[in-house]
Amino acid sequence: MNILVTGGAGFIGGHLAEKFVKEGHDVVVLDNFDPFYDLDIKQYNVEQGRKAASEEGGSYELVRGDVRDSEVVTELVTDADYVYHQAAQAGVRPSVKNPRKYDGVNVDGTLNLLDACRDEGIERFVMASSSSVYGVPQYLPYDEQHPTTPVSPYGASKLAAERYACSYGEVYDFSVVVLRYFTVYGPRMRPNMAISNFVSRCLNGESPIVYGDGSQTRDFTFIDDIIEANVTLLNENAADGEVLNIGSNDNIDILTLAEEIRDQTAPDTTIKFADRHDADAEHTHADSSKASELIGYEPSRTIREGVAEFVDWYYANRDWYEPLVLED
Repeated sequence: MNILVTGGAGFIGGHLAEKFVKEGHDVVVLDNFDPFYDLDIKQYNVEQGRKAASEEGGSYELVRGDVRDSEVVTELVTDADYVYHQAAQAGVRPSVKNPRKYDGVNVDGTLNLLDACRDEGIERFVMASSSSVYGVPQYLPYDEQHPTTPVSPYGASKLAAERYACSYGEVYDFSVVVLRYFTVYGPRMRPNMAISNFVSRCLNGESPIVYGDGSQTRDFTFIDDIIEANVTLLNENAADGEVLNIGSNDNIDILTLAEEIRDQTAPDTTIKFADRHDADAEHTHADSSKASELIGYEPSRTIREGVAEFVDWYYANRDWYEPLVLED
């Protein structure tokens, strides 16, 4: 297959592009290298993709460009069989300060891709969305029928993008699948996420900082499970036009998470608390039974198993990864 991965130098996109190359596909990565976090991590992801191409049967090409550039997008979609749209302006808290940028990247950028897919004809468009579209829970775990009332500009932009994607697929008759990710973590994760921050602070003699009282809960999803769900959609047609939750089907409160990481890395460290951010979700918890039914999705790790695996990876890659986390 010829596969276009937007945001393919990022955390999820980088793992996805590498996986496709290892499976023998020809991959083009589109990424604008936005400095939302240290670009050395993105460069490392690119190097892993190129390494896979040198050792496996697929090819890897990097295009530095932006999904907001319709000419670049159209040119790349023309040669693609599948489009995996992972590019987005991430971050719930920063979206409160600059909502227009989130609309430009997450909504207008998605529309550029959808216009190109409509005009050029592709086999499937797979879009990364977010649990942030749900907003305040009316019940938990979230299933796909739960009302979508996002409380941040980020969540609103992702909801608008996925609604456009599904409507384009319906009206213009091409295959669209939307995956709603629940807080993805694992090797090479963004350095400004809770898990990486907790680990780095504990290992450097600093207290992990919990925002609020720590009673907030999260469904953290290990990166390998996210990649497996995406890869399945290369061959599985049952989910056409569907929106699917991709989570761990588990959750943990933030204080317990901080304590788990503290106990694994620096048992004598105390935990500190700071004011909670208004845009942060109070609780997330995925019901992924629809994804299980339609594409055979099953999470492979509990949150505690995945965190232990990430800590092991962190130790093994501490020399290059830790300075980026501390810098952030």
